[in-house]
Amino acid sequence: FCSVRDTGNTQRFKELNVVAMLHHFWEQKQMSQLNGSASESNGPVRDKASQSESLLLYESSPSPGPPYVCYVTLPGGSCFGNYKVCETQAEARRDAARVALMNSLVNELPSRRISPDFITQSLQQAATDSADACDTSTSIGTYSLLLHSYQGHTMLEFQEMMTVFQLLHWNGTLKALRERQCSRQSVIAYYSQRGLDEYMRSSMALDWLGREQRSPGRVGEELQVAQRELVLARRRGTELRFYKEKTEILSLALSQVYIHQTHEPLKHCAFFVNKCIVVFLTTCLCTDMISITKDCLLDISNVIR
Repeated sequence: FCSVRDTGNTQRFKELNVVAMLHHFWEQKQMSQLNGSASESNGPVRDKASQSESLLLYESSPSPGPPYVCYVTLPGGSCFGNYKVCETQAEARRDAARVALMNSLVNELPSRRISPDFITQSLQQAATDSADACDTSTSIGTYSLLLHSYQGHTMLEFQEMMTVFQLLHWNGTLKALRERQCSRQSVIAYYSQRGLDEYMRSSMALDWLGREQRSPGRVGEELQVAQRELVLARRRGTELRFYKEKTEILSLALSQVYIHQTHEPLKHCAFFVNKCIVVFLTTCLCTDMISITKDCLLDISNVIR
């Protein structure tokens, strides 16, 4: 995925209100999309103020003092954070907005669109990189299917979709779906249209809670690895959602471990488990440029066809 950092342009951006600029950029982009939709359907455009009220989400990591960390999540779900060492929360917020703004602007370039030429070049490169894969033709076929489904979209939009599959691979859900003989096409079609929500996170956290019960200490170790990955990715100025989602899912699982260990009232845990079971059964009813791992693609492509 594209990594855009502040390389020598600090002084140019220093006096700019990058937080307001980022908000204005996505506000105008959203209004343009709404106008286009209304034009096609001959319907009214929804109120601009209500649409932009929660346009961007800023989150500051709890910290008793500097350095401070801030994350900003864009409308599509992409997440960026400050890569500089920041002495104040306001500075961390501005730096996160700067990284997100630069990536947002670059994403609008024509070269960032998934075109037929880009698909051809990417498939050729994938064939070269996957020469030693155990099932090369199938994994490339899966990659081709995913790319063609997002033709005309931007790299940022494609990355947002692929984050879902990266998490499903990391969590072991793709493997479980394969064992249930769900078709590759149905899994891709279902999860390509589904965003990451509370229920999916809870379902994954439940899986990790089960692993913790079988192997005590595993969630804590996995969380430490995920946190290190998040820090390194943030310092590189890259897109962070995959790493951030992993830390949140594992933190949710760890919180449930503490509930069990401290013998708190079980009604909260029961609600958590029941909700996750319903979601798990429902989803199993058959469901640097682009950061996709070979194992993730192979896991998707090896679902029974």
